[in-house]
Amino acid sequence: MAPSFGSGRRRKKQRWCKNREPDEDQDYEMAETALSKSDGASDIEPDTQEMVRAQNKKKKKSGGFQSMGLGYPVFKGIMKKGYKIPTPIQRKTIPLILDGKDVVAMARTGSGKTACFLIPMLEKLKARCAKTGARALVLSPTRELALQTLKFTKELGRFTGLKTALILGGDRMEDQFAALHENPDIIIATPGRLMHVAVEMKLKLHSVEYVVFDEADRLFEMGFAEQLNEIVSRLPDGRQTLLFSATLPKLLVEFAQAGLTEPVLIRLDVESKLSEQLKLSFFHVRADDKPALLLHLLRTVVKPQDQTIVFVATKHHTEYLKELLTMQGVNCTNIYSSLDQTARKINIGKFAHGKCSVLIVTDLAARGIDIPLLDNVINYSFPAKAKLFLHRVGRVARAGRTGTAYSLVAPDEVPYVFDLHLFLGRPLVFASPHQKPTDSDGVFGRVPQVTLDDEESLLQTDHERSLDLQSLRRISDNALKQYQKSRPSPSPESIKRVKEMEFSLVGIHPLFSLRFEEDEMAQLKFVDSIKTYRSKATIFEINATNKTLASDVMRAKRIRDRQSIARHQRKQEERLSLAAVKAQGVAAREEPMEDAEDHIQDVFSTVVGKKRKGLPSESRPVKKKKTPSGKKEEEFYVPYRPKDFASERGLCVGGEGTAFE
Repeated sequence: MAPSFGSGRRRKKQRWCKNREPDEDQDYEMAETALSKSDGASDIEPDTQEMVRAQNKKKKKSGGFQSMGLGYPVFKGIMKKGYKIPTPIQRKTIPLILDGKDVVAMARTGSGKTACFLIPMLEKLKARCAKTGARALVLSPTRELALQTLKFTKELGRFTGLKTALILGGDRMEDQFAALHENPDIIIATPGRLMHVAVEMKLKLHSVEYVVFDEADRLFEMGFAEQLNEIVSRLPDGRQTLLFSATLPKLLVEFAQAGLTEPVLIRLDVESKLSEQLKLSFFHVRADDKPALLLHLLRTVVKPQDQTIVFVATKHHTEYLKELLTMQGVNCTNIYSSLDQTARKINIGKFAHGKCSVLIVTDLAARGIDIPLLDNVINYSFPAKAKLFLHRVGRVARAGRTGTAYSLVAPDEVPYVFDLHLFLGRPLVFASPHQKPTDSDGVFGRVPQVTLDDEESLLQTDHERSLDLQSLRRISDNALKQYQKSRPSPSPESIKRVKEMEFSLVGIHPLFSLRFEEDEMAQLKFVDSIKTYRSKATIFEINATNKTLASDVMRAKRIRDRQSIARHQRKQEERLSLAAVKAQGVAAREEPMEDAEDHIQDVFSTVVGKKRKGLPSESRPVKKKKTPSGKKEEEFYVPYRPKDFASERGLCVGGEGTAFE
């Protein structure tokens, strides 16, 4: 038996060494020596295993996963998954978590936060345990993120033998009861359904040692605070708690209530909020022209084999654009919150497996969803919050890949673009009508009218043929009005800057300027002059000849007030010239950014050390004053007026006589 045992061990060593660096053989020899000392036992004794891990830490070069002292089953899963070198957030957090500390980690989307808590979790749990009750709990805000976490857990922990249960809303309760009765080691759940199952089954979570709040800020923003507090009350005091998120807002108060013990804050998003591999483009376009521009981008700009996500404001827009693009031959699908759970799973599966190239979504998918081969993001509706923009565009340029984010900006959405650039700490670059920039990254520009007209003619034909499309457009227009009423307002400074701008001086975006003649700007200026045309004649001079009383009166008034008129015209010209200088980037004015890292650190230490005494006045909801019964509301009150009200007071236009004059 001995020779066959040795030959099997040699084959095992050869298989291991294929996936390891040359200097890892020494570590394998040490582990094999420890195995031989254990008299052929399949498992290493605890003290021997700790010794091997400690020796690996000393021998290995810093920076690799093996230097973290991981066990063989976990390390093998990492290698099989294809991870070679830890990301910065993984290098900082994994050793702290392995040491048993509570951690609040904040890093850019796509930086590998999921592996940060899965690798230490698998290492701590090690293998199946006979005792009753789950030992690890992972809470996710959405179904899609929970399913993605389950997939990663199975891939990384394939050699550990750990059992995982998935508790999600929309799935059958009986199946989830059965999964929990099988005594899983890890529970991955959404808070609402987990609380429901816990109440129905009288589930006790006293055996949980390891708790993860994934996308923690989103958990609280989505209104799960009550369920989370109830879940936390069922957990033991000696557990290890981890909070992972791409942003760390004022909701630190709620985070501290989750029961952290002397947590360590790790923040790697301050220097660069966006990936260096991500390119941005901003197109200034009318709201009615957005469908035409979207169709042009998908057909002409985006490569046919690229995977693209389109973010819209409401679920009605997803239905409308899906129907519109399908009629134009674009293979697309959609997901939104109220869509049936099975349909959501099917649609995102079709997109992830390349069956369709375009996925139209609401902000449901802005958090945590990882499509490995995603190439582009299109913001059909520009987000009202800068952090939401980061989460949207964070779907691309992940794990070293490149990507592009296109944003369609309507006139009422321009202030949000200024807010975004203030948040990012970078100036907004406008396309120049005089020179073509070599780099289009981050440029805000206009779209040639010729491009929009060509696509618009095709869409107009589709709308005339399809009554369903007309109905969907009408519903989406009404939904957009409701959305605009409910979205947060931009900052007053950004609104002021937009009013000072002259958009007719903004040039064509470099993405389009290379394909069109120089006279395109002349055409755009002519269209702008028509849009901004104001007649110099007053209402008194309409349809009036030079010999009428009205013309004589207005001529006399102009002669008398000519100095005031000239002064007003000079001010207008000065404002236009100032706007032109700003548009060319000669005198771009940007607000100084506060030191965000110091501010967050101060808030974090204050919140964790003290109890909540009440929300600040800015965050308190403003109560709307009720109108006393019997009093009229001026905004909605329509007074009664007799039919001849205007003519009796000489206010009618086109009536007999010269009462109006």
